[in-house]
Amino acid sequence: MQAFLKGSSSQSVKVQKPSSSSSSSGEKKQRAVPWVEKYRPKCVDEVAFQEEVVAVLKKSLEGADLPNLLFYGPPGTGKTSTILAAARELYGPELYRQRVLELNASDERGIQVIREKVKRFAQLTAAGSRSDGKSCPPFKIIILDEADSMTGAAQAALRRTMEKESRTTRFCLICNYVSRIIEPLTSRCSKFRFKPLANDIQRQRLLEICEKENLKYSEEGIEALVKVSEGDLRKAITYLQCAARLNAEREITEQIIIEIAGVVPPKVIESLLQICYKGTFEKLEVAVKDMIDQGYAATNILNQLHDVIIEEKLNDKQKSVITEKMAEVDKCLADGADEYLQLLSLCAVIMQQATQNT
Repeated sequence: MQAFLKGSSSQSVKVQKPSSSSSSSGEKKQRAVPWVEKYRPKCVDEVAFQEEVVAVLKKSLEGADLPNLLFYGPPGTGKTSTILAAARELYGPELYRQRVLELNASDERGIQVIREKVKRFAQLTAAGSRSDGKSCPPFKIIILDEADSMTGAAQAALRRTMEKESRTTRFCLICNYVSRIIEPLTSRCSKFRFKPLANDIQRQRLLEICEKENLKYSEEGIEALVKVSEGDLRKAITYLQCAARLNAEREITEQIIIEIAGVVPPKVIESLLQICYKGTFEKLEVAVKDMIDQGYAATNILNQLHDVIIEEKLNDKQKSVITEKMAEVDKCLADGADEYLQLLSLCAVIMQQATQNT
């Protein structure tokens, strides 16, 4: 018995030792947070560029009632971050888990889930008060992220729940395309469109992160980040973190951002257009094949060609013919057509229109 007790006591001593190492590993885990999460807005005031939504949420934080909300807009503009920040401010860290139900597209959200999980949570009474003494609203929040991927039957089942439980529950629907939400749901919500972030707002946020992370950067690198992300701050921050990890000590330049983002270098697009304007069809075939062989995505080439063609010195009729062909090529690529043949047909049309100009 004594031997057993000795063994157990020695084991208990051994178990206590790694506590310091576990805490240090905990610290390491905290450091290795993706920057998208690390710099996610903690309060409504930190949300960038969405003034109307921020104003409404501030009123509700001051004590006014909150309507059912519908947030829609492109990805990476702060829809989920805004409602999560508002919920944290409303309920505080203790009540947040009890009062907020978040369902994403990764969760099963058919009609059965709406009838069971959402309905059950909506029927619970909102009791309890905040430990810090601040006033707490008498309702819960159900966040349905990417609601445009919900089935029509599930959306229809949600209508009655929204009406019946309006005394104790508020819904926040988040989607990219508001046209995919059925009309009865949109009429029950206050709609807010989240705009793509302006370039100067994005630049400001990226520079703040660079300063906090002590990164070396060039102005051209930051400009390239803003241009490549197209108003999507999440994408810009992810690319910035990739660039920082790839080049720990070196400066973040435009070239590095272009490589990480998988964008076709502007010089390659320019040389392709020059062949369309002044070269032969044989040279064009070789140039298009080289681009495909180098692994550039046809959709990226198409998007960048579109941006350049709009600025070119062609007349309106020529531009309209080329852009119409671009639309056809885009549809064919979406249907799984051969990238080489589609790009070649587009470049042939650009060559044809350019030769008419001379």
